[in-house]
Amino acid sequence: MTLRRNCEGITRRDSIQYGLGALLGTGLVDGLRVRGESAKRGDGPVPTAERCILIWMDGGPTHFETFDPKPDAPVEFRGEFTHTKTAVPGTLFSEHMVKLAASLDDYAMIRSIRHNQGNHGAGNHYMMTGSPPRIPVGCGAFVSFHPSLGSVVAKELGKDNGLPPYFSMPQMSRSGGPNFLGAKYAPFVVADNPNSSNFKVRDVALPKELGEARFNVRTDLRTKIDRMVRLNDEAAADPVAAFDEYFEQGYNMVTSAEAQSAFDIEKESDETRDRYGRNTFGQRCLLARRLVEGGVPFVTVYDGGWDHHSNLFDTCRKRLPEWDNSVATLIQDLKERGLLETTLVVALGEFGRTPKVSTLTGQKKPGRDHWANAMSVLMAGGGTPGGAVVGATDRKGYSAVDRVLSPENFVSTIYHKLGIDPGKLLYTPQGRPAHLVSDPTPIRELV
Repeated sequence: MTLRRNCEGITRRDSIQYGLGALLGTGLVDGLRVRGESAKRGDGPVPTAERCILIWMDGGPTHFETFDPKPDAPVEFRGEFTHTKTAVPGTLFSEHMVKLAASLDDYAMIRSIRHNQGNHGAGNHYMMTGSPPRIPVGCGAFVSFHPSLGSVVAKELGKDNGLPPYFSMPQMSRSGGPNFLGAKYAPFVVADNPNSSNFKVRDVALPKELGEARFNVRTDLRTKIDRMVRLNDEAAADPVAAFDEYFEQGYNMVTSAEAQSAFDIEKESDETRDRYGRNTFGQRCLLARRLVEGGVPFVTVYDGGWDHHSNLFDTCRKRLPEWDNSVATLIQDLKERGLLETTLVVALGEFGRTPKVSTLTGQKKPGRDHWANAMSVLMAGGGTPGGAVVGATDRKGYSAVDRVLSPENFVSTIYHKLGIDPGKLLYTPQGRPAHLVSDPTPIRELV
């Protein structure tokens, strides 16, 4: 698999909680377990969404050139682009976000999330899990200290319908894995390009040399072998357990009519495919719609290459119009099909970009560097009020200054909308309790 590469702590509250756990022993653990059991009984939020499409803009998209332009700032801050009016009076987007600007009354924009993790590995983990990294991590690291949004949703909302409950295209994000939830809740990766004329998903078709009858015989034989008692046959100790789960997913995919149908993008009309855009990103957005339509509760569209330290403006001039069209079309298509009210669409990256345009040593074309004090997040569907603009940054885009929010608030909002209690306790295979989100407060304006 080809990866798109970018440039290369425990909180005080956690310390207190774990410190008390050490002092009070089983009393506290029992109390936490009671709280966890209460969540299991269904005392959580009432769901307004059944599924989620996460568009992950890996690298950290610029908020200035997308959803939070600063037309009144000096040129070294506002950059080369002008702005465009949106469907919400007084709210401006960058000049290349034309279709999304015109349809802002169909979704919400969050402009005030900030955090303190300014490198890719840590920022990715924080926004993908709602949990800051426990130790310092490298900029290019693949980090997993906590289960990701997709894996938790797969565990809580997955159904036995022949399709894995969590997909990621064309790769898994740095922190998009299941951690202690186990391999069963890792994403099924669709690496192939749906814009290709010979698009085909691995494990969704029988090899030509293996007929259905022969395939079923082999599968039956494997099942009988798997029933034999293994040495140390406990899930945590069995080295084959993870492989078995992937084998079962693969078998279900091959034999599932739902899977065959969901991936048959050729069933879409030329008009629909053209509408999304005949490019890789546009067709992945269309495939994501087909997957959630088929019953998949969580799909990540991994969209790499947003780490614009240089050549920011030339790159965005080419890229943003296509991106704007595909995302606006996805939201509109879901709306037309009656799916938007029960389908969340979220677009974000790990952080925003620096307010002042910079030129790195040896690079002539300007860009913006990493900046975790301000970022923009798009959220549509699942009961999200259209036209809501939550929070604001200052005049030069340095920092969120109004209605300041955290990654925990963002992740809690996703869980809340899906009917998952963000304050729920999870348990590791060793029985250790872990908060799903340490601060389970959702963004009130969006729920």
